[in-house]
Amino acid sequence: MLQSNATVQGDGDGRTDTQSTIRPLVANDPTGGAALGVHTIPNVRLAPPRKSNQPKFPTPRLAAISESQTRVPVVLGEATYRGMIPVDGLISGQPGANGGQLSIRQRGRTFFGNDPELNGEINFIDMLRVNGHIAGSVYSKKGTLIVDAAALIDADIEVCTAVIGGTVNGDIIAHQKVELGPTAKIYGNIWTRSLEIRSGAIFEGVCQMIEDKDNPN
Repeated sequence: MLQSNATVQGDGDGRTDTQSTIRPLVANDPTGGAALGVHTIPNVRLAPPRKSNQPKFPTPRLAAISESQTRVPVVLGEATYRGMIPVDGLISGQPGANGGQLSIRQRGRTFFGNDPELNGEINFIDMLRVNGHIAGSVYSKKGTLIVDAAALIDADIEVCTAVIGGTVNGDIIAHQKVELGPTAKIYGNIWTRSLEIRSGAIFEGVCQMIEDKDNPN
């Protein structure tokens, strides 16, 4: 059987204190066969208490942070816009007479109000996806317009291809194709070469097919 004492050195004054003991193994040890018994070391230095002049870091206000989160963009894609933007949040950047750059951080909201988020002229080249409420006009000579199911457009549309899943109050001119999804609601006239209407779509207006100039027969 072996029994040894461990010594812990103090704060440099040469004193030593016996603080830990390794007990011998005993067959009938009531601790269930534990071989080590460790006692508290009183000379361990703890962190000093906080002083009164030390700054306290405030806890973040989750409610304020959630209110200023950026909402989903009303449009996705590269486009040129001229019109009005109602702002409920923060604007940063540098406007100028010959052009500038502004960054808008809108407060979040879960529904679309009566006022459109963009009201003016939107021109794009390749593809534009609408997620919110816009008004005015949308134009693209060769581009594809995609309207999500939750989107609302109070505008006349002239594009190459239109894929509608939301609500459109206005006329649609699509030089190639119009696709109306099951949640689409169109209140206006349609001019196109090809029209596809899924079950569940609502269309109140007149559709006129555009003649294909490449195939007169």
